[in-house]
Amino acid sequence: MDSFPPEVQQRLGWYVYRLIDPRTGVTFYVGKGRGNRVFSHARGLLSELIQEDDINLEVTDGLKIQTIRDIQKSRLCPIHLIHRHGIESEEIAYQIEAALIDAYPGLSNVSGGHGSSEFGCRHVEEIVRIYSAEPMYAYEDLILIYIGRPFRDDLEVFDSVRAAWRMSKSEAQRRRLVLAYDGGIICGAYRPKEWLEATKENFPHLKHDLPGRIGFKGEPAHDVWDLYVNRRAPTRKRGAQTQFSYIAKMTD
Repeated sequence: MDSFPPEVQQRLGWYVYRLIDPRTGVTFYVGKGRGNRVFSHARGLLSELIQEDDINLEVTDGLKIQTIRDIQKSRLCPIHLIHRHGIESEEIAYQIEAALIDAYPGLSNVSGGHGSSEFGCRHVEEIVRIYSAEPMYAYEDLILIYIGRPFRDDLEVFDSVRAAWRMSKSEAQRRRLVLAYDGGIICGAYRPKEWLEATKENFPHLKHDLPGRIGFKGEPAHDVWDLYVNRRAPTRKRGAQTQFSYIAKMTD
């Protein structure tokens, strides 16, 4: 089957689905949608699947597509499982999708589920640490960037936050402070010295050039480090499509 009859589509409404590898029984992708969305992956509609955004990862569904191709080479088809249907709204579907992504490690999804950076799976000790932390106060205009996962040391945090972002160079240059956060807690503060195109020449840690994106060269902001690091970052707006926010100086 590669499509639902019209009357079934009407009854399904919003739904959350899993794609399962029939060779292993392992779930390799979780998604949400309406209509025939669940079948679009196996049909190879890549233009429909790849959406440009500012996630600091390679924008590719490569692992998912390769898994589907390998399944098809075995003369099989992915198992399409509707995990929950009749969902009242897209927002609720996003939340269910995010919970499933957290529950199935090793998925081929490019990014975490909707809201996973703030509300995703965590140990109870980490929950207490996040919500017990003092909230951040912006003493100056700054850029706040979500780096996506914990890192072992300050160098890894710096490499992750300094490149590469699909942001306006002129807007970036107006702000003299960049904050990195993960899991709701600020973990680094940096003073950009210059903003450059995101190329391997400018940023050797990148795997390849990323046209249309920029990064910065700079140093730790020792002058304000203790004012920001280990403070609780503002919650991202629901539906935000970028990993960075421009934060204005707060006034009393």
